[in-house]
Amino acid sequence: MVVLRGRVVVARVPRVASRWLGGLLVELETGVQVHLLMPGAIARWLHRGERVEVRFLEEPERVNGVYVAPRDSYELWRIWGSEQREERVKVWPPWRREARLERESFLGERVYEYRVVAREAVTEDDFREIVGLEQYHYASREEVVAIWRCPVCGNYAEANVQPTCPRCGVPMKLQEIRGSLPSSRFMVLELASREPYEPRIVAYVRVDTPIPLMHRRIVKEDGGVEIERMIRERVFPKDWFHPTFWPLAYTRRAELRKRFQELAELYGSRRIARAVVGEEIAEEALRRANTAAARIARVVVHPDYRGDGLGVLAVKMALEWIRERRIPEMKRRKHVVETIAQMARFNPFFERAGFRYMWDTASGRPVLMYPLTEEARKRIEEFLEKDPYARRHGGKLFRPRYGGVEPLSGPIKLVNLTKIYRSELDVSRLPPELQDVLRAFGAERRRVERYVLRNTSFEIKPGEVVAVVGASGAGKTTLLRMIIGAALGARDENYQPSQGRVEVPNNVKLAALLPGEMEPVFGSETLLEHVARKIGDPAAAVEILNAVGLSDAIFYRARFDELSTGQKERARLASLLAERPNLLVIDEFTAHLDRLTAQRVARKLSSLARRVGITLVVSTNRPEVLQALAPDKVVLVGYGTAVVAEERTGAR
Repeated sequence: MVVLRGRVVVARVPRVASRWLGGLLVELETGVQVHLLMPGAIARWLHRGERVEVRFLEEPERVNGVYVAPRDSYELWRIWGSEQREERVKVWPPWRREARLERESFLGERVYEYRVVAREAVTEDDFREIVGLEQYHYASREEVVAIWRCPVCGNYAEANVQPTCPRCGVPMKLQEIRGSLPSSRFMVLELASREPYEPRIVAYVRVDTPIPLMHRRIVKEDGGVEIERMIRERVFPKDWFHPTFWPLAYTRRAELRKRFQELAELYGSRRIARAVVGEEIAEEALRRANTAAARIARVVVHPDYRGDGLGVLAVKMALEWIRERRIPEMKRRKHVVETIAQMARFNPFFERAGFRYMWDTASGRPVLMYPLTEEARKRIEEFLEKDPYARRHGGKLFRPRYGGVEPLSGPIKLVNLTKIYRSELDVSRLPPELQDVLRAFGAERRRVERYVLRNTSFEIKPGEVVAVVGASGAGKTTLLRMIIGAALGARDENYQPSQGRVEVPNNVKLAALLPGEMEPVFGSETLLEHVARKIGDPAAAVEILNAVGLSDAIFYRARFDELSTGQKERARLASLLAERPNLLVIDEFTAHLDRLTAQRVARKLSSLARRVGITLVVSTNRPEVLQALAPDKVVLVGYGTAVVAEERTGAR
């Protein structure tokens, strides 16, 4: 391997597809020029005359008289700082980190795990999948999240899937993703081990430079509002956040506004005009940008994988990427990472990754920060301790709204419970052709009586998680009906024992799901409206939907009849939880969910029930669901018996 110093001659950033195509022309100390192939999104950060160091893993190829180093044939460092205090900042190959995320049951046993690769997005396929994930973020068919450009004529278009140029008839190339800037860098979370039906990329993080100005909104005790200007500079050194990517735009405001209006009229789209102006000012703005901070501008997780720790993992990986590679500029050492996220009020994954809530912006959006250095940590802690308004929250933003319920005041007791099933078969009521078939099997007129449950006795303690298992037709649903009947005081014969009794505490508040028999009723309202109306708190409604695996704005805004069968099952669970029961009974739990989703929902429901004090009784025959539930009791039903087959030591 040969290591050589050199200087940048020019960054080659193509007009189209610059996110993944491009390169860097470097003149080595030997006088030889080499074209290093890399995405334009990385190359554009290096400028003419900058010092670099290259380690060649293979001899560069000579193509048409020019030396070319393919992407996998070299390593590149930027030489940053003065010659007396120079630092090497790794630029290439792109950052990559493998990670495992284990999901455990209440007992601390491993239920399942994710094996993922966190890495910078560098291919066209990566960015296409990011566009797909971005659609989930905006959760609306009307929202267009991508801008495309024709590689032949340069025409722009907006679309959520790759369009064909109406002029040239060729596939257009992705130019920009909604909300991103030429300075934006993207990290993806890729499943290293997955089933054929699972997506390749399950999350992405977008990292930008800090916003140029930030003011704080202070709500006083009398309800008045005060705006404190330049709040960051009160806590941190000014040069940590300046110069960022934007200041150039403010020095040429009138000129840029005129150009923006011309482009908006030309393309009939303000979004396209914004993207074009951004590209036109990019080179000088990128050269100037040099901060000691970064901003996580977007975190998007595939809706089927939300609420299972992948968002927290994605943020943690992004922090490591920023720290090690000084993303996005790859210049100064990074001290702090900021994020401005309204959703942080309803989902604590930034705080779970270690961020501290600082203040609200002038427009009312919460700002959270993560220290990458000891100096930044001390400054954040000092602010939270000394600032009179910050002391109110102490750096914590998210507060669980779905709190504890009044637990059952005593156990549920099944005492010598017996249920006899009776039916009568009379073939004379059937069509003649069917009568002949049944008579061939010796069935003409018969009275059937059998024990479904016989002299069953056991207790369910307040707050326990109980799983009822057994073969189909063994009597699981019947056992649940007996508990439901006692809780409701039902007189229906199906809900009353033939002999014996079920005793329930006086303060029992039941919510139950017996598919096709006892289910929540949904109308034309959205899921968020349905759950919020029942619980009376929109923030708590979001928590509930997240807990059952419907943690995405698409689901919040969906109606019940728009959901798949498995999603409807989870929506029913959310509706039941919104009733704030202290006894929750569910038949055929997770019957319509795939294996991994069933495990996720079971683990989260079990954890939620234990946290808030719900006594949970479910029937299931799925071993993976039992493992995720980690029940305090397992009740085995079959052949007229119901016995406690397993009981966890130390259960409540």
